[in-house]
Amino acid sequence: MGFPILLNLQGVVEHIKLVMMEEYKKAATLENEIEARLLDSILNERNIPHIITSYYDTAYDGLYQTQKGWGYISAPEAYLKEIRETISYVREESNLPDSS
Repeated sequence: MGFPILLNLQGVVEHIKLVMMEEYKKAATLENEIEARLLDSILNERNIPHIITSYYDTAYDGLYQTQKGWGYISAPEAYLKEIRETISYVREESNLPDSS
């Protein structure tokens, strides 16, 4: 019964190795955690590889986030344009006036 789980685990390990072999580049700075979570959800849905990194540091209690932004997103170069377009769309939609 444990055999399929082993195969799935091996697949995950292989995926991680492939991801680690690719060079990730910074795509954009993220403004806040809500934007980061929304973007993460959209990119996961589209199966776009990415890493979101927060600038938060407990030693400085978030000091860098006030200066640099909440964090940043990085991805393989082949996906940078699509990620930047997605971020622009999310930011445009979030700035729409309330229609009520």
